[in-house]
Amino acid sequence: MNQRIEMEELHLRLAGMTTGPGRHLVALAGPPGAGKSHVAEALLQNLPAAALLPMDGFHLDDGLLTARGDLARKGAPHTFDLDGLSVMLERLAADDGRPVLVPVFDRSLEISRAGAREIPPEARLILVEGNYLLLDKPGWRDLDRHFALTVMLDVPEPVLRDRLAARWRDLPAPQAQARLEGNDLPNMMLVCRESRQADLILPNG
Repeated sequence: MNQRIEMEELHLRLAGMTTGPGRHLVALAGPPGAGKSHVAEALLQNLPAAALLPMDGFHLDDGLLTARGDLARKGAPHTFDLDGLSVMLERLAADDGRPVLVPVFDRSLEISRAGAREIPPEARLILVEGNYLLLDKPGWRDLDRHFALTVMLDVPEPVLRDRLAARWRDLPAPQAQARLEGNDLPNMMLVCRESRQADLILPNG
């Protein structure tokens, strides 16, 4: 489909997915710095039968990343619990009348907290938000079977670079540059260049 859409129209479309008996999972993907969390919160306003599952809750723990030598690449695809995310999507799609407890990433602690959010059984729409939901790579592409609709945020690369650089403005310049060049920008380019085509494109630049 790959249709461009504005926020108001997308909100109305999501609202229509909350009224039927079935449960729908919708992917909201985009590169780092695209504003996914902000957009997700805005979309879910006034949708009482909707809930949010952030992919960030499936970050691997810093201790495990350190042991693997991957801490500097935290946020890259291989630093997430992809299998855990897949199982969680299956649980949510089962729609078995039970609440589902999901993990949430605590940015103040840089750690995922298990069972930090409850998705109630009456939730008819689950908005799944994350960088790599449409990544065209083994394992990641298998997530597509869970989604009734996929949305990709469209932000120009220069805007993404500025937003990502702003994340590290309080660090010394060499350290900030190392984080930007060594992790953030490679992750950004991976999402921009190696994601599958979404059903809908939402500009957010």
